[in-house]
Amino acid sequence: MKKWIVHFCFAASLSLSFSHPVSGFAQSVPPPPPDHGQTGNQAGGSAPLGPALPFTLLLFGVYGAKKVYEFQRNAND
Repeated sequence: MKKWIVHFCFAASLSLSFSHPVSGFAQSVPPPPPDHGQTGNQAGGSAPLGPALPFTLLLFGVYGAKKVYEFQRNAND
């Protein structure tokens, strides 16, 4: 059981460390067309994926760990 917890913690920290830098690859807002009538660049049209992605990966990891735990528990019986 202790070995399983160590493996789970390692996998969780590894997946979180890989998911955090991915948000830095987002592109900046393109330059506006000439005479667009605004005083500055207007951002919009993009959905924020930053907060949802690590949470979703965490849920997938917990679900996978649960499935592995149940598989090992049934294999030992």
